[in-house]
Amino acid sequence: MTSSGPGAHRTLGSLRSADGRGVVRMEDRFDTRIEDVWSAITDPGRLARWLGQLEGDLRLGGEFRARFYASGWEGTGRVELCEPPQRLLVLIKDVDQPDEIPIEVTLMADGDQTVVVWEERGKPLDLLAAYGAGVQIHVEDLADHVAGRERRDAKPRFDELFPAYQDLAAAI
Repeated sequence: MTSSGPGAHRTLGSLRSADGRGVVRMEDRFDTRIEDVWSAITDPGRLARWLGQLEGDLRLGGEFRARFYASGWEGTGRVELCEPPQRLLVLIKDVDQPDEIPIEVTLMADGDQTVVVWEERGKPLDLLAAYGAGVQIHVEDLADHVAGRERRDAKPRFDELFPAYQDLAAAI
């Protein structure tokens, strides 16, 4: 399950329901050390290269505003848990929504590779397929960044991924 380059058609994620809300879970293996991936998900300068623009305090308990490139998501967030270099939990909130959504990223070293597990909970079930495709694009953007590749165009990639996530969502 080594992360592949642009154009790969594999589905990294799984979808499920918990307490009437959707859960999106991605798992991939990157050909880089855990410290490199940790830096890519916590260093503001590196985040700006692959995920989006973030302003604010990215330390434990810190609050930030963000706009993600691939999905266009905009909102606020708070760093709830930070256990370098293995676990990061942030709560994000859309500008016009009352509920906070947890995003948890867990990293596991495996020699010179890193297993990345990215999970988002609390998603609306009727939009779960779209969230699945979108979260996979974020994970692929992270993989591209740590591999030294440019971010890909999100729209055609979403169009490729969405049917597979529709099938997964239909099974819930």
